[in-house]
Amino acid sequence: YNEYKSYLRNKMAKSKTFLDVVGISSLSQAKKESLIQMSILAIACILSFCVRLFSVLRFESVIHEFDPYFNYRTTKHLVDNGYYDFHNWFDDRAWYPLGRIIGGTIYPGLMVTAASVYNVLNFFNITINIRNVCVFLAPLFSSFTVLVVYLLTKEVKSVGAGLVAAAMISIVPGYISRSVAGSYDNEGIAIFCMLLTYYFWIKSAKTGSICWSLLCALAYFYMVSSWGGYVFLINLIPLHVLTLMITGRFSHRTYVAYCITYSVGTILSMQIPFVGFAPVETSEHMAALGVFGLCQIYAFVQYLRNNMTATNFNILFRGVVTAALVGAGVAFGIASFFGKIAPWTGRFYSLLDPSYAKNNIPIIASVSEHQPTTWASFYFDLHLLVFMFPVGLYYCFRDLTDANIFVILYSVTSIYFAGVMVRLMLVLAPIMCIMSGIGVSNTLNTYMKNVDKEEVAVQTAKSKKKAADYPIKSEIATVMVCIVAMFLTTFVFHCTWVTSEAYSSPSIVLAARGHDGNRIIFDDFREAYNWLKHNTPEDAKVMSWWDYGYQITAMANRTILVDNNTWNNTHISRVGQAMASPEEHSYTIMKELDVDYVLVIFGGLSGYSSDDINKFLWMIRIGGSTPEGAHIKENDYYSSSGEYKIDKDASSAMLNSLMYKMCYYRFGEVMTENGKPSGYDRVRNQEIGNKNFELDVLEEAYTSEHWIVRIYKVKDLDNRGSK
Repeated sequence: YNEYKSYLRNKMAKSKTFLDVVGISSLSQAKKESLIQMSILAIACILSFCVRLFSVLRFESVIHEFDPYFNYRTTKHLVDNGYYDFHNWFDDRAWYPLGRIIGGTIYPGLMVTAASVYNVLNFFNITINIRNVCVFLAPLFSSFTVLVVYLLTKEVKSVGAGLVAAAMISIVPGYISRSVAGSYDNEGIAIFCMLLTYYFWIKSAKTGSICWSLLCALAYFYMVSSWGGYVFLINLIPLHVLTLMITGRFSHRTYVAYCITYSVGTILSMQIPFVGFAPVETSEHMAALGVFGLCQIYAFVQYLRNNMTATNFNILFRGVVTAALVGAGVAFGIASFFGKIAPWTGRFYSLLDPSYAKNNIPIIASVSEHQPTTWASFYFDLHLLVFMFPVGLYYCFRDLTDANIFVILYSVTSIYFAGVMVRLMLVLAPIMCIMSGIGVSNTLNTYMKNVDKEEVAVQTAKSKKKAADYPIKSEIATVMVCIVAMFLTTFVFHCTWVTSEAYSSPSIVLAARGHDGNRIIFDDFREAYNWLKHNTPEDAKVMSWWDYGYQITAMANRTILVDNNTWNNTHISRVGQAMASPEEHSYTIMKELDVDYVLVIFGGLSGYSSDDINKFLWMIRIGGSTPEGAHIKENDYYSSSGEYKIDKDASSAMLNSLMYKMCYYRFGEVMTENGKPSGYDRVRNQEIGNKNFELDVLEEAYTSEHWIVRIYKVKDLDNRGSK
């Protein structure tokens, strides 16, 4: 038998394989491993880009959602007019009559990145529309994120763990949800910037290198220019440094890395107009400043310890520390009292206390992505990672290093914040991939070497252990490897399905399945915005709920009262009051704001559930949150049984509100379903309670094909002397 095996081995050695032909077999073992690693990374990058193109293949190259339309509009302005004009642009189409200074109220990183890509491509005579650059920018940066995740995980654990994590981040739904083609939002590049900053931080903390620290500061600057979520980053790194101090791991390398990163990064971040002096004036940044001061004290104490006797050092140490703490506390209190240090913002409080926004700032609580995350959402967006995350966490605790402490802190904090706000699932997804990559890699390393029975026998002989001590070692290893392989396979299928069905449908173009299974396209939004653009005066003012502001200015090029920036709660409250009031009171508000047209979204005919009737309670709450809207009480809009209804049991305040009348005008004449009465709302599953009414201060100007978008013209005031 052994002679036959030798014969086969010699025969195979003499025959030429494909690897011999392409010259790979002649490479050294290290080069072969490098080639395999590069191939896996290249495949992961390509996969990351391609899996995000479902929406383009099914619909077309189109911008998604709401915020991306503002980003696209500002990017187009930057490309057409240059950075100087972009920086000083006053947008009179937004927040009428207030307007908006664009350069001082945005994070310009996304726009500058897209414009740079566009200019570089055109420099090489690659003609491409700026809209297509915006559409494909997020998938492109997702490929870059794959590489950064590999480097970060490799630095924390190993090459194998890095490859697994890179493959996972390429298809995980929690990241894909904000990086599909057409999702031209800040998060599309911000996650790449955040992970790049983390990678450079770990490198700088490991080496104490000035070069790595400066790169970390530059990456942090890019992050600050791209997304307001940089506050999470500038608090996590100081937390890591503080933890190293408490655990006795703080070293000169960490001191050099943090001092350079913080000082240079803070100075660079202050060059962003929207950020300004916030890094040294607001409470969200005080932890980083405090740890920076603590580093100086720590270094000074070490210097004194090395140059003084133990007795003198202890006396001086107690005195200096007491004086420093008292002085810092007094200085902080005085600065806070005189307003030199701004208190935490409402958004920051809502992260620490999930009920804060609902009780105090309804405009924040009204946003769906600011709601707490359900367990189903965790599984839907992360799948296998939910189960492999604790495994990776275990391996990080088992082999505790400075880098592992950092990813542990990142894991714990991001899990908490993702639970508070569903939007922050985006921040959790990368670390889940990193931890799961570590868990899967270590599990496979443990069991793969035991799959081959002959190899197990050799290892047992070398370790001088009896095989009888572990009689089915190979079989157990084979089962474990198969289980991991099965989990990874189901993870791929789940991610592909979620990406295809849940995260690849642009909100501007809706789709549904008919009774015969064919896809039905609802293009009412673009149809209505196009009507607005070509059938209304150029200076027409349009009132709508703030959700649709960016789309109206970008696609219809008309002036709007409020938009998705939501910086002025009073102005939004005024619009909410107009929507919630009877016609006569609403007319006064609309004339006060020079409104020419009113736009509402209605899904009662088509079954579109994200319409204004379902959002109406938030309009009531926000409208009643200011002194001018004190007369608007939420309870007045509930039925006598305390339910939110639109049928005959609805309250008079509900039936007579402007929003109700605009949505259900002429709807009582429409048959929506067989066997149901006319005026049957397919979303609320109720027959409307007020069918036969006329509008007094508005006239219907346009209703889209499926009644999703309805536009009304505000009537002019009566001539003097008429009744």
